[in-house]
Amino acid sequence: MWMIVFFALPLLGIVYCSWHVWAVLPFGPWLKVLVVALGILAFLVMFFNLAGLPDRLPMPLATAAYNVGFSSIFVMLYLVMLFLVLDAGRLCGLVPRAWLHNNGTASLAILALMAAIFIGGNLHYRHKTRHTLELTTTKQLDRPLKVVLLSDLHLGYHNPRKELARWVDMINKEKADAILIAGDIVDGSMRPLNEEQTADEFLRLNAPVYACLGNHEYYSGEPDAEKFYRQADIRLLRDQVANEGRLCIMGRDDRTNRRRQSVAQLAQKADHERFTILMDHQPYQLEEAEQAGIDFQLSGHTHHGQVWPISWITDAIYECAFGQHQRGNTHYYVSSGIGIWGGKYRIGTCSEYVVATIRQQKAL
Repeated sequence: MWMIVFFALPLLGIVYCSWHVWAVLPFGPWLKVLVVALGILAFLVMFFNLAGLPDRLPMPLATAAYNVGFSSIFVMLYLVMLFLVLDAGRLCGLVPRAWLHNNGTASLAILALMAAIFIGGNLHYRHKTRHTLELTTTKQLDRPLKVVLLSDLHLGYHNPRKELARWVDMINKEKADAILIAGDIVDGSMRPLNEEQTADEFLRLNAPVYACLGNHEYYSGEPDAEKFYRQADIRLLRDQVANEGRLCIMGRDDRTNRRRQSVAQLAQKADHERFTILMDHQPYQLEEAEQAGIDFQLSGHTHHGQVWPISWITDAIYECAFGQHQRGNTHYYVSSGIGIWGGKYRIGTCSEYVVATIRQQKAL
């Protein structure tokens, strides 16, 4: 059922948009056919990408196919919303019918609006928000600890090694005690990471790196992802626990693995004399960390919807889809991610990295 909806809605959207674009363009039939055909072709490239076919193309063509195909779904979303508003305005008598038929002014206005939205969205994506987080604990700390929290890098055709290099430079400036990555380091294909030797970029990080798996590591093949983690000197925790100074770091396998350990089972392995941090990629059942006595949980996965109004949907699905949250004595942070899936646009959301400082609470 969900697969039918997944494919049916985009197809209905492209038919709706194509019909409106055909109607509003002030061109002759052949030029209209060309414009609409190019739009449909860009949309169909998305399914080409989902089938993993870019791996068979030369890298420049594969990158272009990825960016064009996945950008088309976001462009279509905003065109659908715009045409729905215009249709509603026409039905209410607020928008003249002539404005939507063979109208050069309207065509230019729609093009300008779409260009402004997506150029702005791309620039906003390239700007990474530095979010600070202050955490306190009654547990013994030798000194305040600084931890950089990341999720959803989605490295691949659209986020290449040079983009990661920029992120590494930002992270190194923090001089952190540890770097935690809550899954989806890989986007979906290992090919661009291997060809660009992306693992070498992680070796420049100036703090120990711990990570858990996300659903996209399963899409790319978790054995290959694990091999990449080893090359990058990232300590992968799959239902495992590691101590780093006064931190006890737990990494839970992704929800994709239905046989993964429960939070309670994982917490039994933890040293609760230390400040306990749980990395769990998908932020479901947050009450489990509270019940297990975890001090802090880091999650990602939601991207906070990536673009508005999808952010409203993630807010409705998850108890916490983005930002800080608290249940009892357990604190949470759900990151919108430093990277992104598909088209490189942030509209109404942000790409971020979090710098958390953990301090021992002073005795009263």
